[in-house]
Amino acid sequence: MSSNPRKPFHTVSLPYLTKLAHGSAPFLATFLLIHLAAPAVANLGGSSLSSQTMLLGREYYQTSLSENVLLLGPLAVHSLSGIAKRLLSPKHQPPRPASSLLSISGYATLFLFLPIHYMTHRVNPTLDVPPIYAVGPAELDYEFVKMGLHTWPWRSWILYGGLVVSVTLHLADGMAVIWNTYLKRKLARSSRKTRLAVSLGVVALPVMMGVYALSQEPMMIFASTMERYKASFMSSPVYQI
Repeated sequence: MSSNPRKPFHTVSLPYLTKLAHGSAPFLATFLLIHLAAPAVANLGGSSLSSQTMLLGREYYQTSLSENVLLLGPLAVHSLSGIAKRLLSPKHQPPRPASSLLSISGYATLFLFLPIHYMTHRVNPTLDVPPIYAVGPAELDYEFVKMGLHTWPWRSWILYGGLVVSVTLHLADGMAVIWNTYLKRKLARSSRKTRLAVSLGVVALPVMMGVYALSQEPMMIFASTMERYKASFMSSPVYQI
């Protein structure tokens, strides 16, 4: 009487991890496109239109429920499943080289640019230490971004530029992988370099042009608000250097 040998754990788990990574990607792509629309429209209407667009976007991704379900949850699933795939895959058959553009852009976003951005723009402004410097969500608009651009120009440009470029490259390369995996055909006849260049031109360039437009505007806030904004930035070690 023969018995079927038990399959190795990685053989069983890797297909599920792949589906988790792919299934969470559309949620993150939707968030990114909505979130990046706000700085992009500064090309048309300056910080006022950017702030209005950001407030509309918050209705999608920044309520007490939606932030966890539509952003933080998918981000955790996407990141952890990708890391688990790399750790569990046989050394002779990795999911893709760690030096690939998809891997580099993903790790740069996850471990460098995203934590700094999230802490600086989402967590630190609302901390109540000290309470007089806390910034309520309703007060946090694109004047906050302008404050960073005016006060720490090189630092802000590197952090915003690095984040936008890394997420754009990861989004473009990742969505091509998902398309080709499930539709069983090539995304397009154009080369990979062309697709990446088009993605940078369509997504990253308008966003960074919007950031430039914001940097050219004068500050339109009270001195007391500016002091609170500055204290919020300075609570991050990145802005203390």
